[in-house]
Amino acid sequence: MTRAVLVTEPNAPVELVDLVLDDPAPDQVRVRLAAAGVCHSDLSARAGTMAWPRPMVLGHEGAGVVTAVGSEVTRVAVGDHVILAWNQPCRACFWCGKGEPWLCGNATSDVLDHPYGTVAGERVSPFLGAGAFAEETLLLDRAVVPIAEDVPLETAALIGCAVTTGVGAVQKAAAVAEGDTVAVIGCGGVGLSVVQGARIAGASRIVAVDLKRDKLELAERFGATDLVDAGGTDPVKAIKAATGGHGADHVFEVLGRSQTIRQAFSATRRGGTTVVVGVGSAQDKVEFSAMELFWMARTLVGCVYGNADPDVDFARMLELVGDGRLELDELVTDRVGLDDVGAALDAMAEGRGIRTVVTF
Repeated sequence: MTRAVLVTEPNAPVELVDLVLDDPAPDQVRVRLAAAGVCHSDLSARAGTMAWPRPMVLGHEGAGVVTAVGSEVTRVAVGDHVILAWNQPCRACFWCGKGEPWLCGNATSDVLDHPYGTVAGERVSPFLGAGAFAEETLLLDRAVVPIAEDVPLETAALIGCAVTTGVGAVQKAAAVAEGDTVAVIGCGGVGLSVVQGARIAGASRIVAVDLKRDKLELAERFGATDLVDAGGTDPVKAIKAATGGHGADHVFEVLGRSQTIRQAFSATRRGGTTVVVGVGSAQDKVEFSAMELFWMARTLVGCVYGNADPDVDFARMLELVGDGRLELDELVTDRVGLDDVGAALDAMAEGRGIRTVVTF
């Protein structure tokens, strides 16, 4: 039995409950969490914007120590330090065969076909196969990536989602090159990771757009050359003004809203690339005209998990941290316990703070 944060209905308050974990199946591992980041996707799951079977244990960005392994597990052993990977490529489906493990067609179904646990006798599921808002959780063995014991587990937790998503969007979805111009709409944990990724790539101009001054100031600390307060300035006009009137080579939308996706597309130069990183609602529609799609010749791409392969890219992110090129400490603006997760989600909904980390 372990404590966990459960959500049962859309927009209902989260509950701190006693979770009874099943024994690991042959290809599962049990992990004792050390740290878990509070991500916007957790907020979307609580609200029902992201669909997942309920009741669910929230949380997907985490790191910890393996406490038990199934009979067929060979990639990790008890005592290993690991990062949780919420997208667990099967290495056998059509997309994995295409070299696109971030689009794995079996990741969700394989999670839901495996045992997890119960709360008061009722079956529950781990959000995105992770269930990181729990003292211990049960995962597929391919959902954990072993790391060195000297890596701080709080740092490792952020690698599990925000950092890999943001930096990966720059490096893999957009392939930003030295001298390119970049704009980032939305400067939370993922957006600020995009800013850092653009700086690492050698972007000549990085325009950060947000409503909150503290986020813009941190964006500047991380490498943004231009700051745009979207509350008092038209972001499209501001991005174009900062990039010679043409628009940016690459514009990253990190909120998942039709309004800001539309702004990002309009702020992209002719022939440039708009990258949608934010997770939005299936009911939130974005409009483009047939003529502008032809004439502006922009590329509009989605980006799942930074187009990352956890087995490869987690190590790359940790190398950037070790080299001092990727800074994570300042992303963490608050640390809470499991009983404060609901308040942390409310703060995120109000735009307060950057990254709250649950510590155990």
